[in-house]
Amino acid sequence: MTRRTARLVLSIVMFIAATLGGLVATTGTAQADGCYTWSRTLSQGASGADVTHLQIRVAGHAGSGGALAIDGAYGPATTAAVKRFQTAYGLAADGVAGPATFSKIYALQDNDCTPIHFTYAELNTCNSTWAGGAVSASTAKANALRTMWKLEALRHALGDQPLRVTSGFRSHACNDAVGGAAGSRHLYGDAADLGAGPHSLCRLAQQARNHGFNGILGPGYPGHSDHTHLDHRASRFWSASACGI
Repeated sequence: MTRRTARLVLSIVMFIAATLGGLVATTGTAQADGCYTWSRTLSQGASGADVTHLQIRVAGHAGSGGALAIDGAYGPATTAAVKRFQTAYGLAADGVAGPATFSKIYALQDNDCTPIHFTYAELNTCNSTWAGGAVSASTAKANALRTMWKLEALRHALGDQPLRVTSGFRSHACNDAVGGAAGSRHLYGDAADLGAGPHSLCRLAQQARNHGFNGILGPGYPGHSDHTHLDHRASRFWSASACGI
C-alpha cells in the first residue's frame, strides 16, 4: 500500500468514526497525515497553531476580493473561508472545521504539506536552498506553501484542470537574470506566474480575484502579455486591463 493510499484510508476511517460517534469536541489524535494532524474541532473563537495551519489551507477560499489573514485567530473571515472550502468540496457548510473538513484536507495534501497538485520544486526552479531572496530561506519557502494552497483552490474552481507555473521564487541573482523588477514579489517567495494552458491568461486573472491574491497582474499590464502574475502582497494591486481588471 502506498503512503498516499494509506493516508486516504486513515482519513476515511476517521470520518466514518466521527460520523457514527457524533464527535463534536475533538477529532482524536490518530496520525492521519505525515505533515500535520489536527487534534480538536475548530470553530469561531479558537486560536493557536492549529488554526494557523487551517488558515493556510483555506486561504484560497477567501471569496471575491478577500484575503484571509494567517494570524491563528478563528474569526468571522476564517469561518467564511471554511464554509467556502466545505461548499467547494461537497461538505456540510457550517464553518466548523471538524473531522470531515480535516479528512478532506488530508486527502488534498502530501506529507511535506504541499497540496497534491503542486510541489516545492515547481515553485522554485532557481535553486534548491530558497536562499538569496529578499527574506530568509525559511520564510520564502513558507510563503511558497501559502501560494500553492491558493493555487490549489484556484485550480479546483477552474474544474481541476492543470495550472502551468512558469516562475515562482527567485533569488536576487535569478531575478536579475530574467530582468525582474527590483522589488519583485518573486524575491519573497509569495508569487507565481501562470502560463496559458487549459485556461486563457485572462480567465486565470479573473478567477484569481476569488482566491486570496492581493497581487494580480496580467495582459494589459506592461510585461505581462505572456503570463498572469499572482502574489499575496500586503495590499491589493490588480491590473490586467485587457481582461477587464
